[in-house]
Amino acid sequence: MGAGDVGTGDAGTGDLGAARPRTTAARTLPVRHRTAALPAEVVDGWRDLAAGGAGSAWFSTPEWTLAWWETLGATAGDGEIVVWRDGDGRIDAVLPLLRTVQRLHPRAPLPVPCLTVLGSGAGAADHCGFVVAPHRRAEVADWLARRGRRTSLLLTDLDPGQAALLPPGAVEIGRTACPRADLTAGPEALGSRQFRANLRRYGRKLAAEGITFRWVPPALAAAELPERFELLHTAVRLHGLRRAALGLPTTFDGARAPLHLRVIERAADTGRGEGPAFLVAERAGEVVGVLYGFQWRDTFAYYQIGWDQTWAPLRLGTAVIAEAIRAAAGRGLSTFDFLRGTEPYKYRFDAVDREDVSWLVPQGLPGALLGLKYRAKAARREPSVEAARSPATETGTVPAAH
Repeated sequence: MGAGDVGTGDAGTGDLGAARPRTTAARTLPVRHRTAALPAEVVDGWRDLAAGGAGSAWFSTPEWTLAWWETLGATAGDGEIVVWRDGDGRIDAVLPLLRTVQRLHPRAPLPVPCLTVLGSGAGAADHCGFVVAPHRRAEVADWLARRGRRTSLLLTDLDPGQAALLPPGAVEIGRTACPRADLTAGPEALGSRQFRANLRRYGRKLAAEGITFRWVPPALAAAELPERFELLHTAVRLHGLRRAALGLPTTFDGARAPLHLRVIERAADTGRGEGPAFLVAERAGEVVGVLYGFQWRDTFAYYQIGWDQTWAPLRLGTAVIAEAIRAAAGRGLSTFDFLRGTEPYKYRFDAVDREDVSWLVPQGLPGALLGLKYRAKAARREPSVEAARSPATETGTVPAAH
């Protein structure tokens, strides 16, 4: 057990399949994996645990987390996956962690070592956290608390359901509103009467121009990957053009594309029909709009959109979102998650905020100063709730979800 280890066996980077948990009394010593090349049975057990309710969001699945580690995380720090099993060998807790360094200021020489959630941060994951079976939560919380005595824990954008795992001394450093719409009454029940009338009116105008919409579900096999890859690149291109026209920056660009291509690939390998999906707008065989998101359990999480600004007068962006909502409801999903951001258009679809919370367990003076930095940052960025929810006139401008 190396320095900084807290009650873990180490699978290392060699024969991970040979690693076996050891039991002590009523507890199971977790095993730590230091590579994204996990044994298939660990990945499958992790996914099944998440799908069964222990983890509620797509961003807690092995498909997202491991793809992030293989791409963006390759230079972000030292990753590890800590895994618990029950007495029969079934996986009942997974903690993806990243040892990294935060700086108090770009010009400040003082680095702050931190432990954070692997797969969060760059790439804009929401509802982050750990996948833990209910009976294992107390033990995992105790393990995390002991780990936090050695280094600051920076746990950003945690799903609110993760609160039971927080160590004593955790300090809230920010909240992120993630609006979501309830689809159980059907898509036609969303929004005001006037808003629904506007959607129908502009839908007729778009149809008269020859614009059609289609849903592209998560890939089930390798043969379906080329179309999804092309749609992802098209979404990035159209999104970049739209943001440039608005004079706004974006992180959904070519530098992030490898992450999403790998996520698409990993999801297809499972054959479960979950993960990246698209709503596509086309005219005369040309793609003029793409909405990209993730289908997981009973939810579709809308991640990003790109569309041809030529069609802004006909509210193409809003129409693409409305069609995605209709498609999600038609597939029996009960929630359309708009993810982070309080842009006014989301509330026109009757979205209601659900807040992710960021936490810090500081260690020493550097950790305390890091807390001050994040709280100041959150205060500067906090939008006016009243302004965000004001019934502004539709312009067809759909800001980025990420």
